[in-house]
Amino acid sequence: MAQLGIVKQRNPELCALRLRVVGGDLTTEQLRTIIAVAEKYGEGKVHLSTRQGVEIHGIAKADGDAAIDELGKGGVTMGAGGNRVRIVCACPGNAWCRYGAIDTKTLARELDREHFATDAPYKVKMNATGCPNNCSKARENDIGFMGVTIPKWGSQDCTDCGACVKFCPVNAISKVDGCYVRDEKICINCSTCTTLCPTKAWQPETRGIRVMAGGTMGKKPRLGTVVADLLEDPAEALALVRRVLAVYRAEGRPKERIGHMMDRIGLEEFERRIAKGK
Repeated sequence: MAQLGIVKQRNPELCALRLRVVGGDLTTEQLRTIIAVAEKYGEGKVHLSTRQGVEIHGIAKADGDAAIDELGKGGVTMGAGGNRVRIVCACPGNAWCRYGAIDTKTLARELDREHFATDAPYKVKMNATGCPNNCSKARENDIGFMGVTIPKWGSQDCTDCGACVKFCPVNAISKVDGCYVRDEKICINCSTCTTLCPTKAWQPETRGIRVMAGGTMGKKPRLGTVVADLLEDPAEALALVRRVLAVYRAEGRPKERIGHMMDRIGLEEFERRIAKGK
């Protein structure tokens, strides 16, 4: 039973099975399979992790291979642990959330396809969130994608209701000489104005991806550093991830998260290295 997704428990005769969930999505067939395995081999329940993962606890080690085989037949594969890239999380993004500026689900699948379970100096957690509401906590992950919006006001559709001033969470919008203006230094590109303006006077001028690296929680918390902003082509963001991981694999020390490596070698050096791609 030496494979990915096996988690030790207090009782040495038992283990937990950590399952691979991409972007928080499971089909109903997969859910039925997980329920059946949890009832047959586990405790009849599952644990939902803080990163959209699913774990089946209380599996006898002697039953592990049989349980994993049944999961596989139902389209459920094993997650990752140890010094590897873990499952990729995502909020619903623009699939149905009105604030979502990017397609988080496709990004999560692409990140998973290319990087899941690949080796690294330590664990690597990735996340895609649709906007600066940051519901899925991309800023707190080793690599995070965040959808951002550059809004533009149009006087022809404005009824002077002042809703944009009221709803802006950072007070970046004000009325000056009869026009509504946005303070670019304050604006966090959250799409609140473009979403809530009742007449659509505020429209998205540009949407893109903000890429952050170095976020982590745990014993030494650190928020991610923005390493690229407003990337309109998802391929650019995905290519940047490859460069970040290349630097991490070259420079990272055992048990050292990406952000702590960044702080050790210096942000300027880190940014220089990822710009060069090595």
